[in-house]
Amino acid sequence: MTFQNDGMPDQQFLWDVFQRVDKDRSGHISADELQVALSNGTVSFQDFGALWKYVTDWQNCFRSFDRDSSGNIDKTELKTALTSFGYRLSDHLINVLLRKFDRFGRGTILFDDFIQCCIVLYTLTTAFRQHDTDMDGIITIHYEQFLSMVFSLKI
Repeated sequence: MTFQNDGMPDQQFLWDVFQRVDKDRSGHISADELQVALSNGTVSFQDFGALWKYVTDWQNCFRSFDRDSSGNIDKTELKTALTSFGYRLSDHLINVLLRKFDRFGRGTILFDDFIQCCIVLYTLTTAFRQHDTDMDGIITIHYEQFLSMVFSLKI
């Protein structure tokens, strides 16, 4: 494994690992592809290094929004995080996300739930944008198109 001056694996190395996991060459790693990559029984040192960096990056992201260092993300911190990612969501929808990903009903989201929330939101947004050709935030689809879109997602 080669490293850049900042101690992180170089981009070419990460791209090579990414391409090995992205079996369908979609340019995205689906949940199924990641699961297969992790459940093959062995992980090479290089793959482990890339996975470690991925998790570390998510931890750093999580910590940067956990303003009170409580080890969880509350409603205000979640809204701040999602706004910084470019999402402009109503307080109602932030509450919906909080209820959906708060596994203990405490009004907060733990680290792994935060990752899942972000990935699900990104996946749904990407699917929506495929139909929002004029980028106005409104789509018109038939019921079966909607079901097909939702059930084809790996979330």
